[in-house]
Amino acid sequence: MAWVETTSLSFVARHESGQATAAHAVLDDLERFRTELEGTFDRAPGEISVVIHPRPGMLTLAAPWLPLARMVSAPAGRRYFAGWFARGGIHVLAPEALERRASGVPGSREALTRTPRHEYAHLVLGANNASMPPPFTPASFSRYVRNAWVCEGAATHFAGQVPHLRAAVVRRLREGGRPSFPPAARDSFVLGGTVFGLLERERGGAACTELASAPLGSPGSEVVEAAFGRSAADVERSWNDYLVELTTG
Repeated sequence: MAWVETTSLSFVARHESGQATAAHAVLDDLERFRTELEGTFDRAPGEISVVIHPRPGMLTLAAPWLPLARMVSAPAGRRYFAGWFARGGIHVLAPEALERRASGVPGSREALTRTPRHEYAHLVLGANNASMPPPFTPASFSRYVRNAWVCEGAATHFAGQVPHLRAAVVRRLREGGRPSFPPAARDSFVLGGTVFGLLERERGGAACTELASAPLGSPGSEVVEAAFGRSAADVERSWNDYLVELTTG
């Protein structure tokens, strides 16, 4: 099937010709999301390419860092690495492929259908934080992994995926033992966003934007204390309570 382009004000999608309706829906949602982020961050880049892949194998070939990110992740989060980002563009599975990828648990489909938002959020984060990728190099990928709870947690939070990851959080807590705080790289997708969720509850959305925009590299406990204005140990206790609330509410 031939590949064609569909355009919107800020995005250009490349996709198979039979996916035109789905591509319009993806771009319409991304335009709404970009408008939201324009009110949150200083920069929300436009002229972004969106490559919509009908099959997972095609996505993997186009995004060679993606399999590495999946390998780093705990099993509970691997399903949700369904897209990737690079300078000036994102790669995502087509909507019907995202729906096929979803498990039968509540929220899985909703979290996965927000994948284009998640990947575009990464571009916005990188545009507002010089220490975050893109671009990806061996050095920047290493930095991304070391600070994955911020990188993936921020993208998950701003994309609105956290409320839909309840079942994934339950699975992670059941299978992986007690998580570290802040979350380790393997837990970044499933648990990173919960730190932002707690921060938003306690200090508001501006605090989340500030954390996402802060230079990477400081020890995690120092980053947490600066964001929350109290000791990391105290925040960890509140976070554990938040996880209980999230998974039992």
